[in-house]
Amino acid sequence: MQSLDDLVKQRLSNLDRLKAAGRDPYRQRFQPTAAIAELVATFTPGVSAKVAGRLMGYREHGKSIFADLHDQTGRLQLFFAKDALSDSFDLLSALDLGDVIGVAGELFATRTGEKTIKIHDWTILAKCLRPPPEKWHGLKDVESRYRQRYVDLFVNPSVRQVFETRSKLVAGIRRFLDARGFLEVETPMMQPVPGGAAARPFKTHHHALGMDLYLRIAPELYLKELLVGGLEKVYELNRNFRNEGLSPRHNPEFTMLEVYQAYSDYAGMRVLTEELITTLAQALVPQGRPSVVGGEPIPHGQGTVSLARPWRQVTFFDLLREQTKADCRDEAQARAQAARVGLPSGPAVPLAAVWDKLFEKVAQPSLLDPTFVLDYPTALCPLSKTKPEDPTLAERFELYVGGLELANAYSELNDPAEQARRFADQVAQRPAGAEQEFFADDEFVKALEYGMPPAGGLGIGIDRLVMLLTNTATIRDVILFPTLKLASGAAEP
Repeated sequence: MQSLDDLVKQRLSNLDRLKAAGRDPYRQRFQPTAAIAELVATFTPGVSAKVAGRLMGYREHGKSIFADLHDQTGRLQLFFAKDALSDSFDLLSALDLGDVIGVAGELFATRTGEKTIKIHDWTILAKCLRPPPEKWHGLKDVESRYRQRYVDLFVNPSVRQVFETRSKLVAGIRRFLDARGFLEVETPMMQPVPGGAAARPFKTHHHALGMDLYLRIAPELYLKELLVGGLEKVYELNRNFRNEGLSPRHNPEFTMLEVYQAYSDYAGMRVLTEELITTLAQALVPQGRPSVVGGEPIPHGQGTVSLARPWRQVTFFDLLREQTKADCRDEAQARAQAARVGLPSGPAVPLAAVWDKLFEKVAQPSLLDPTFVLDYPTALCPLSKTKPEDPTLAERFELYVGGLELANAYSELNDPAEQARRFADQVAQRPAGAEQEFFADDEFVKALEYGMPPAGGLGIGIDRLVMLLTNTATIRDVILFPTLKLASGAAEP
């Protein structure tokens, strides 16, 4: 077996052959008459066509050669005949798998019915100097797929399909919200005070202004300031950054949709969420349409989940009672249940943290079909209104599907005095050594003092939604260039 160095040397030699024959290996332009999928769909024997793509198969048969050309849309068989190409036929041996080429010829079908183009002219457009892997998914170092996503994409059509679906999903979200009168806006990525979530931010310094700034952990507070300004229905679809660990469900840089609607509440956001996700599933998942009307579920892992409406609704403490058989609103019982499953539960641990970790441990894994978990403890919701009949509970829901948290929504708190008090309590009660940092945003409180209408707010994790609708197990498979630890020598394909 040839070494990688030997294979690269052979390809460099072929590059020199092409140059010596007057073939520019890096032409600037080639205009195909159609994409491959269009030629296949409208296939008409005898029609002339020009196509371009990557050479991914090569089979010699004496004075003829069959090859496979791939573009973003599909595959087409090429047929090179010596009598049709004259001297350029012998130069075909300087081509390598992975080369980007352009061809011109006439369409025909082989005796077996294979749709093919007979080439009367070809040109090299970019030389592939490194051999593409034969079995990319068989690599022992799976991180090479993420470090060299450009190779992963051109050798694995299924990977491209995931990212094409992601792009269609984002476009579908915009169509859905625009049609309902929402205005897409942009808010700062660098913020003097990172707010809207409890998370450790990335910190930087602006030298000209002599001030520290933070990459945003959420756009929430700025978007709600727009409600104060009279923009009653707004959304932002953009990146957030959290200086935290990596996992199959977490990446430090991720995409969120945040939506705010004046004069609504968390019940209105619940309806909007259900309609948005089922609309996307109908459009993007082959099984999506029947699943929404009560038929076939969509694939999830080795099983399925049903998106048939209406989705289940259950309160936070009722769900904990289902899973623990205890009344976890009672502090003693909550701490006892946390201890039972091996969670920190002593008096030094805030009760809110006990509830949060206990829910994550015992309740979240059970939530496979879509479930709205309602009415969280107010202590976990510093930006949410409380329930009028019980101020210890907040008007908040989280949506879980397949054990993943997909969405979070509030009836937004708009009382400036209460908001200032909660900011102060959050900062004061930060546990020693906690990773999260909490900030009191005085500018946001000032904005509330001008009067923010009652509103519902919603956040949806786009990466996780793509995971659900493409049946993908890890977030790194739905982010084109996920965050990875630096490696001095990543495995070569």
